[in-house]
Amino acid sequence: MNADTPLPADSLPADPSPDVAAAPAVAAALPSEPPLAPLEARALGCLIEKELTTPDVYPLTLNSLVNACNQRNNRAPVLTVSASEVEAALEGLRQKRLAALFAGADARVPKFRQTLDLVYPLETAARAVLAELLLRGPQTTAELRTRAARMHPPLSGADEVESLLADMAARPAGPLVRRLPRQPGQKEARWAQLLTGEPAGVGTDFSGSDADVAGMPAARITLSPGAAAASPAALPPETEQRLAALEAEVTRLRTELAALREALGGG
Repeated sequence: MNADTPLPADSLPADPSPDVAAAPAVAAALPSEPPLAPLEARALGCLIEKELTTPDVYPLTLNSLVNACNQRNNRAPVLTVSASEVEAALEGLRQKRLAALFAGADARVPKFRQTLDLVYPLETAARAVLAELLLRGPQTTAELRTRAARMHPPLSGADEVESLLADMAARPAGPLVRRLPRQPGQKEARWAQLLTGEPAGVGTDFSGSDADVAGMPAARITLSPGAAAASPAALPPETEQRLAALEAEVTRLRTELAALREALGGG
């Protein structure tokens, strides 16, 4: 299917009910909503990321979202997925009220936006941190602070990131993140997102040889250099921030180029 082939029109998800039930005394073990498939999580993370880093070309066309899902920087693992696979992931997100078709007056092709706040209302800084977990898997507080800076003004310190994570972990309706036990050889504990359900195993993520995303064989997954690894101690924080800023700029330019090609009819 052509990446820019119009999809059937779809209305925006209904606003959540204004009636908010009293919070239970004990938080649920997992989010109350159905878990996301791995590729749905990647697509949702991409939509949040592009809204915050390249708002001038957001919402995204299907083709732009495919490129974002297959992007090589700021991703772990690196994927190679098709337009039809991303389209199926979008449909899953729409059914879960986490994405919607954008009906702009000047839209030549369908565009999509994330609607996370309809289900999980979060402040911008928390959305940026959650997006990083969706895009790269479990990470330390220090890694999240450095990497989320490309989507949100730099967080004041590790304490602020810990506070955001603690709030997302203590939601009465069900936690969105969880601190994983520190593993042998690791200096810090890592945090994992729970939108895809319980982490597959302590200390494991997509980098395993059995990695499988939305039914795709492991051969479709490419590990980026250092994807499973590197502690922020490997580079000074200032260097990490400069690299993150450069990666964000490259991503912005690529997205703008893709949008220009679409506008000129080049696909």
